[in-house]
Amino acid sequence: MADNELGRFLRARREAVRPADVGLPTGARRRTPGLRRAEVATLAGVSVEYVTRLEQGHDRHPSAQVLSALATALRLPVAERVHLHNLTKGAGGFTCRGPDRRAGRIVRPTVRALLDRLEPTPAVLVNRLAEVVAHTEGYARLTAGTGVLDADPPDTVPNLARYLFTDPRARQLFADWDRAADEQVAALKHGPFRADPEIAALADELTVTAGPVFAGRAETVAGPPVGTGVLPLAHPAVGPLRLAYETLDLPAADDQRLIAYLPADPDSAAALDRLLHRPLHVVAAVG
Repeated sequence: MADNELGRFLRARREAVRPADVGLPTGARRRTPGLRRAEVATLAGVSVEYVTRLEQGHDRHPSAQVLSALATALRLPVAERVHLHNLTKGAGGFTCRGPDRRAGRIVRPTVRALLDRLEPTPAVLVNRLAEVVAHTEGYARLTAGTGVLDADPPDTVPNLARYLFTDPRARQLFADWDRAADEQVAALKHGPFRADPEIAALADELTVTAGPVFAGRAETVAGPPVGTGVLPLAHPAVGPLRLAYETLDLPAADDQRLIAYLPADPDSAAALDRLLHRPLHVVAAVG
């Protein structure tokens, strides 16, 4: 089923677990990567038929006890356990939002003040639709000339997903475009995905405008976005940049997340200083 996000996630994580990780022998006759369904069923204490039903989308409402057992069997970290729980809610059309489900576009004064305090750090506030609802001047300087903050259509707000998948400049800016694209799709799918009318409309738009590079990822990318790491850029003004980023989720009522960027090495710090006209400290980063 096209909207079987729960089954897709369970299968992807099953195939990512090495038998040796859970104390099982690795035989030469294995025809599938990772664990077999029967092995997951045994580890979780459920039937193989039930694991099959979950993966194929025939049952989308496992109990909390079953979810916990599957999460343990699949060695899921905390973030992926939360994502697994959210997928079961989204499968039934459940959302924590009230009748007004419109994406968060209102910036609270304290959040705006926080952005001001972060200067000159490049930081951007985005909602669940990947719309840029606020940013620091440092972020504007970082993205100047790249098209990131260009709104298309002009009467809309900038949208990072639309930029990434439809603006040719994005492939020049992101040194690892495929990884950035996977992360953007994972962020859009971090919740009910197509059960959310606004996200469904954006996904339909990108399926048409971007084609298989988006549609294929929407079908295959499973799991929550990483939220932290190192972003490599090929900046048109200063050359290569490696930026460590952190993603901070605001309270649920805001429906927004804050992403801040810092230089990950001395060369990136010097290049970013030239862009911002103010120094930033290098942070220790892996990646």
